[in-house]
Amino acid sequence: MFKLLLKVVIILVLTANALFAQAEKEVAPPYNIKTISFVQNEQNIIPILNLGEGFQLQFDDLFGNEANYYYEIVHCDYNWNPSGLPKAEYVEGFDNQRIQDYTNSFNTLQIYSHYKLSIPNQFTLRLKISGNYMIKILDENKDVVFSRKLILYEDQATVPIQVKRARVVSTIETKQNLDFTVRSNSITFQNPMKNVKVVLMQNGNLNNVIQNIVPQYTIGNDLIYKYDTETQFWAGNEFLYFENKDIKAAANNIAKIDANKAIYGSRLFTSAARANFQYTNNQDVNGNFVVKNINAANSEIEADYAWVYFSLSAPTFRSNKDIYVTGMFNNYSFTSEYKMEYNPIKALYEKAILIKQGFTNFQYTIADKKGVIDYENAIDGNFYQTENDYSILVYYRAGIDRYDRVIGKGTANSLNIIN
Repeated sequence: MFKLLLKVVIILVLTANALFAQAEKEVAPPYNIKTISFVQNEQNIIPILNLGEGFQLQFDDLFGNEANYYYEIVHCDYNWNPSGLPKAEYVEGFDNQRIQDYTNSFNTLQIYSHYKLSIPNQFTLRLKISGNYMIKILDENKDVVFSRKLILYEDQATVPIQVKRARVVSTIETKQNLDFTVRSNSITFQNPMKNVKVVLMQNGNLNNVIQNIVPQYTIGNDLIYKYDTETQFWAGNEFLYFENKDIKAAANNIAKIDANKAIYGSRLFTSAARANFQYTNNQDVNGNFVVKNINAANSEIEADYAWVYFSLSAPTFRSNKDIYVTGMFNNYSFTSEYKMEYNPIKALYEKAILIKQGFTNFQYTIADKKGVIDYENAIDGNFYQTENDYSILVYYRAGIDRYDRVIGKGTANSLNIIN
């Protein structure tokens, strides 16, 4: 009787923990932590990887004092709530270890310590299952300094995608729609309306996703999604960019170099709001960035930081919302560090941001105090011709499963858009 009662209590406790677990949200870094990126084969990547692939999480600490940082790995469900699985079920080895791979900057005006967290490493041998992960970087007091999302997927399903113009006449010039199918030769979907979930994302931006879309209908084991409005994205416009690989020279989109301060400054040409202009094809890397010093052998520790001065002319912008400078370089963050300020004398929106030199894509984003983005009234407009990368992730949780697997990924590009 006692054993039975104990089991009931344990089940109730676990159920309560699952019900009241709060969703994991990315923690924005403090001012001294910069240039956070997932790296694979020496290139910045979107943190969506095939299960079993290795990667690095890199970042700089501008204090440059070789501080001790630790890492923690949390497995989450589809909605980014902790899955409740024991650590041993998704990590082979241990986390909560000190990051031991760090190097101080060399020959730079801005000192910093550069950190690399490699997975696998001597402590964490591998991540064993697919799904959503939150990687937390902790200080010596085990307080969270910042965190980043990571998604691992299996190759158990394929997702063919077609990018189409909007199905609704009112947005046919400004939106892009995704038609897609989920199919698998190795999994027979049980109750797909409930057990299969998808996440749609544009340019790998995990802060701007479409989810909770059920299959419109099924054909055998194929799940068909051919919605008119539920799977539409605002098309946006091509990203802006600047290049300061040689920090002492005014290169692409840089009007002037300031060299009379402790750290170099790169003053960009003033951007004009493009919403009322015609669409112009402008090659970009869909929000990504590259750290590069062309005069150095190792840009990871020899690339310097520069104050980048942004200015925007948007005379028709009238709103109680704010304008932010965003991109992968700052994880599309809406913190005060990236909020533009209006200069009434120049009639311009301005902001100075400390950014590691190289090649950087950015955009101007309108958002309210809660971080809700105003896509419809975007500073640079929305044009169906815009080149965007799209990804779709498929989550599956059968009746006997204890966590949400990511069983497949599909990709498409709007260059192949059809009517």
